[in-house]
Amino acid sequence: MPLPQLKKQHMILIGGIVLLVVALMALNAYVQQQRMTTEEVLKKKYKEAQANQTPVLVAKKDIARGQAINPDDLTAEVIPNKFVQPQAVTSVTRIAGMITTASIAKGEQVTLSKLSQQRAGGDLAAVTPSGKRALTIALDDVAAFDGMIKAGNYVDVIAIIPVPVQLAGGKSTIQMTTVPMFQNILVLAVGQDIGGYEGTGRTIKKEEKAKGPTLVTLALGPQEANIVTFVLEQGSKIRLVLRSPTDAKVEPTQLVTWDSLFQYIIPRESKPKEEPPPPPQQTVEVYRGTTKEQVPIPK
Repeated sequence: MPLPQLKKQHMILIGGIVLLVVALMALNAYVQQQRMTTEEVLKKKYKEAQANQTPVLVAKKDIARGQAINPDDLTAEVIPNKFVQPQAVTSVTRIAGMITTASIAKGEQVTLSKLSQQRAGGDLAAVTPSGKRALTIALDDVAAFDGMIKAGNYVDVIAIIPVPVQLAGGKSTIQMTTVPMFQNILVLAVGQDIGGYEGTGRTIKKEEKAKGPTLVTLALGPQEANIVTFVLEQGSKIRLVLRSPTDAKVEPTQLVTWDSLFQYIIPRESKPKEEPPPPPQQTVEVYRGTTKEQVPIPK
């Protein structure tokens, strides 16, 4: 075979190999793109499915009326939102120790309508959950909801703390700062009332309430109790925020100062918008002899 024809065949073969490699690379890129697209679709469908479902507690066995709730008797199941019963319970820690006011069948969703806020036990120590500490704080009528807060409620704990702030020139001042401390805290007792359940104390009538601050006892972790005690000893104020009995969600919150207050109240859109910089002037190069000039193009 003549040499030129042989070289031509080699070039055709090399060209074919190059085209094959390019085709394989293009195919691989296409497959990767399709895979990423499929993953994004699946993630979106998964998020939509999560948004349309709720984990609720159901009974693992029949629970008789008047029985204390035991976490071992419950299990969590994910159910479509349209099948979730009103006041369905989503947190086992919220109802542990509560008393059933009606029987709950095996597989039935546990709802607050069949539970009493009264808890089993004989005294304050008995109703204090394991791992928690009972700490009593004194609140005025406003902070204690004018006596409407009850044992068995859940609250968030907020502190109003005077914080030293350094000013220009070496001067300092005190700025009151609202500090979100703890969320989803169980109220063990209000005064001497730990639920009004037989054998757990008595409910104090309004006319029996002594004048003075309302004593509210909270179930706190050991370190939480230390923090609240330290804050109170500094002369700071404590406020309680009452939660819905069906809400056990803990959400991130921030400190509140004058600066953060104004940033929250005044929307960013209301701030004057800066004028965009003018577009660059278009020019054209003009040669005058050996000299090059940039001449602007009129609009």
